[in-house]
Amino acid sequence: MAEAATPEGTAPEGARANARKVREGTVVSRSMEKTAVVAVVERVRHARYAKTVQRTKRLYVHDENATAAVGDRVRVAETRPLSKLKRWRLVEVLERAK
Repeated sequence: MAEAATPEGTAPEGARANARKVREGTVVSRSMEKTAVVAVVERVRHARYAKTVQRTKRLYVHDENATAAVGDRVRVAETRPLSKLKRWRLVEVLERAK
């Protein structure tokens, strides 16, 4: 996504200092205007027991045109704070709900 930094330690022209986080998840709520709630499932290894466990994070996502529906798989990207809880924006709908 972002190019590597130059030897002087400065980012090349047009690139950000650090790339924004991108996540994929499933839309679980569309009750608000211009906002969707996306559940992102993360699989992590338990530190002590070494068992793989699932952690679910609910992200509040800005969806300007209300394109995502409940059940859709979507890609979201980190952005500046848009409200008290909204820190993500909708990038694209990967798969429509059946």
